[in-house]
Amino acid sequence: MERVGKVDTKTQLTEVPLYIKVNRSDNVAIVVNTGGLDQGTVFPCGLELKERVPQGHKVALMDIDENEAIIRYGEVIGHAAESISKGCWIDESLVMLPASPDLKELPVANDIPEALPPLEGYTFQGFRNEDGSVGTKNILGITTSVQCVVGVLDFVVNRIKKELLPKYHNVDDVVAINHNYGCGVAINAPEAVIPIRTIQNLAKHPNFGGEALVVGLGCEKLSPMRINPSGDDSDIISLQDQQGFAGMVQSIMEMAEERLIKLNRRQRETFPVSELVIGTQCGGSDAFSGVTANPAVGYATDLLVRAGATVLFSEVTEVRDAIHLLTPRAVNEEVGRALIKEMDWYDNYLALGDADRSANPSPGNKKGGLANVVEKSLGSIAKSGGSPISGVLAPGEKATEKGLIFAATPASDFVCGTLQLASGMHLQVFTTGRGTPYNLAMASVIKVSTRNTLTEQWKDLIDINAGTIATGEATIEDVGWEIFHLILEVASGKKKTWAEHWGLHNDLVLFNPAPIT
Repeated sequence: MERVGKVDTKTQLTEVPLYIKVNRSDNVAIVVNTGGLDQGTVFPCGLELKERVPQGHKVALMDIDENEAIIRYGEVIGHAAESISKGCWIDESLVMLPASPDLKELPVANDIPEALPPLEGYTFQGFRNEDGSVGTKNILGITTSVQCVVGVLDFVVNRIKKELLPKYHNVDDVVAINHNYGCGVAINAPEAVIPIRTIQNLAKHPNFGGEALVVGLGCEKLSPMRINPSGDDSDIISLQDQQGFAGMVQSIMEMAEERLIKLNRRQRETFPVSELVIGTQCGGSDAFSGVTANPAVGYATDLLVRAGATVLFSEVTEVRDAIHLLTPRAVNEEVGRALIKEMDWYDNYLALGDADRSANPSPGNKKGGLANVVEKSLGSIAKSGGSPISGVLAPGEKATEKGLIFAATPASDFVCGTLQLASGMHLQVFTTGRGTPYNLAMASVIKVSTRNTLTEQWKDLIDINAGTIATGEATIEDVGWEIFHLILEVASGKKKTWAEHWGLHNDLVLFNPAPIT
């Protein structure tokens, strides 16, 4: 990464022209300065802006002819819709979307990175479960088998939190696994396996301590027994069997207290980092994501893999256009082909909806300097670091292997988070450039900012500032270690994220490509 310009901490950043060029072969760079830079600004290298360029947006480092490749990250992110002069702003309208990588001609497992030296001696404080798994939280999870019961359960959960939870100080929370599935659906359709296994795996999340409780209605297509992790009828309550609303509430509260008593006996113990499953995701991305926050997360990812942990990276549409950089890193042919299979499945899924990859990025991403999904993808995959890719999960599958895993999910923050939870994620590291208060109730979410200005604006929502990488105040390695250490502190219950401090969380959102009847 080449940074042109110098930051004096005693000088306002807006007075010091600064741009970042990622790769030696790039013919564009992004402007770092808060508020952007005006026409006539001259960089130390002699480049003069011929028009105003907003922060994070691309400037042409040389004349680019019509139809000529526009290169960032050393990769073609598009072609010029018209001739672009050196020093001009390249907004998204000037970047024509290139063809996506051909899935039939991808290199597979031919450039497997060498395993980095093991990282030993790091631990966290967690909760041991009877099945041998480890949780980072001690939560009573209540699973619903159908949307019909959600109103009743939400009412009861509020009462449990007010009346019962204060008596059990070792229990962190009570969480309802609410969803919009269960009835009015093609329950036996082939793709129904995705939402069903997602609910099944959410119900047995390691942060729930093995204490199952399922609330059903009594006439739904998705049988409560099918998603009950214990397999015991005594862990299921059917509302149609109860005497009125008061009876429903009383029965759920009694069953909840039985489980709270058991959970309250649990104490944190010391475990190696290898017991952790960490998810990575980006949302509200901008042009800085791929040069600050995501590479720092990628460095932390490599540290976690070296320590024996499982790390998930996801978001198919934000991997698809960089897939040619990932399949060579697969540990073997089988893993490489599994990666390709997930890309192909999603291509077909989008085609059935008469949509394509151009639907991504969002308006906010574009405002932050991302021209198209190719540029977004090249920045997104930086979260995967440089370790070999050791496995691939279909949507909603549970992780069973260690190392770097691609967990196939849509790019939607809420759907991706839900599916990573189903894969067993203990904690998520979430990068953002535009800003989002997104959080999960079942697992902590560490928010990493791509820009200094976002951290300054949201001091009480951002946990780690990676914007210092752009200004030269910190290195990718510095921030990567900061993320790694914070993961262990949050996983141990020693620190809360800002979103946890405020009690924020988003709804779980299932991915259901199967028909609704």
